[in-house]
Amino acid sequence: MPGYGPMTHRFQAFRAAVTALLFLAASAGARAEEAKPAEIVAFGDSLSAGFGVGPGESFPEQLQAALTAKNYAVTVANAGVSGDTTTGGLQRLEWSVPPSATLVILELGANDALRGITPQITEANLDEMLQKLKARGTRTLFAGMLAPPNMGEDYAAAFNPIYPRLAQRYGVAFYPFFLDGVAGERGLNQADGMHPTKAGVALIVQRLLPLVEEELKAAGVVPHQG
Repeated sequence: MPGYGPMTHRFQAFRAAVTALLFLAASAGARAEEAKPAEIVAFGDSLSAGFGVGPGESFPEQLQAALTAKNYAVTVANAGVSGDTTTGGLQRLEWSVPPSATLVILELGANDALRGITPQITEANLDEMLQKLKARGTRTLFAGMLAPPNMGEDYAAAFNPIYPRLAQRYGVAFYPFFLDGVAGERGLNQADGMHPTKAGVALIVQRLLPLVEEELKAAGVVPHQG
């Protein structure tokens, strides 16, 4: 047919151009996805919120700085609420932790112990939070807590085993005591004796960092080169 050949060539050229554009768009989308920082959510109480420390000195901020220094592309969101108990945490979990989170650091229970809340309530709340995060498929680093000595041996005997028991039940990464190396150290705590100073937070970050890196790598997040 007259004109069939040129028309065919024009159609093939048009199709090749469209294919190339689609390929470039897909490649750009893939690069954008790769460039998107991993999301870590520090979900806890005043120990996560940064009570009493200055700008850049809270746990989430120091953790992000440490990871950035090691070439991880991450954002660490501060989802800490001063005074929060496990009951409060359970109530706000769904809207405080986005489904897009790569890793959640769950740090709650200190206020339960300070208020003498029945350990069975604390365990039930933490259990439900871990269950919800597992159902989402969200990786969780579970930070343990210990009852303060003034609560007595019986309370501690009921409270302290909650954390290792739940960590084993849900198979999550576990850091036995969030304040390890800091609790009781005068130079690492503020005047109230309960909240870490900038240096105290730095030690917590230093000790937690290897476990955070393990969880990130398990989620496919590795340091970028250069």
